[in-house]
Amino acid sequence: MACNRSERLMKLGERLRLYNTINTQIQEFVPKNQELGANQIPNNTKSNRAAVLVCLFEDSQGHLRVILTKRASTLSSHSGEVALPGGKVEEGDADDIETALREAEEEIGLDRSLVDVVAVLESFTAKKGITVIPVVGILWDRNAFNPLINTAEVASIFDAPLEMFLKDENRREQEFEHMGDKYVIHFFDHQTENEKYIIWAFTAAILIKAASVVYQRPPDFHERRPRFWNRSRQ
Repeated sequence: MACNRSERLMKLGERLRLYNTINTQIQEFVPKNQELGANQIPNNTKSNRAAVLVCLFEDSQGHLRVILTKRASTLSSHSGEVALPGGKVEEGDADDIETALREAEEEIGLDRSLVDVVAVLESFTAKKGITVIPVVGILWDRNAFNPLINTAEVASIFDAPLEMFLKDENRREQEFEHMGDKYVIHFFDHQTENEKYIIWAFTAAILIKAASVVYQRPPDFHERRPRFWNRSRQ
């Protein structure tokens, strides 16, 4: 698989492996022996913990893109919304990386051996109290990935330019208030050949953060996140 690794993507992977948060340090991911630097998951937090996979790859022009899904309309929560592959921790998951990779494999058929995990970002806490851990991985060869969609959970799969989450183009915002905290929710419009998608709220916030880390610059707009998203429960 090394022949498919562009120099630019390899340098990005090396840099992201050095990315540290207060409680998380990531080393090179070795799928078979699970020599991981991610946090192990305490048993008493598993029901309120989830992980998502920010899976990056290069397109034919060398631009970074991220894999996204549209959730099935039959799901009981967030049906029909755009999301990153991922979900709640299950019994047997050793850490957040394993959760993210397992969920991606179950939802869209992404073989974990195709993905190198290079960073774990700081957690976000949803309004209902669920802690979500973004796991950043590189898909070295997009052509090696043949999606197999689990239609019970996913309606469609698509990809979008990662850098769009730092730009003011195709972006809208709406102000909300919660317990005296005024904050902004961002909406990004993305058109594919077959469908128009809206990437917003929690998913948009994670991608803004991931893009800021990858491109080493802040977005062209003020984020104004809700305070409850920053409550760390790692």
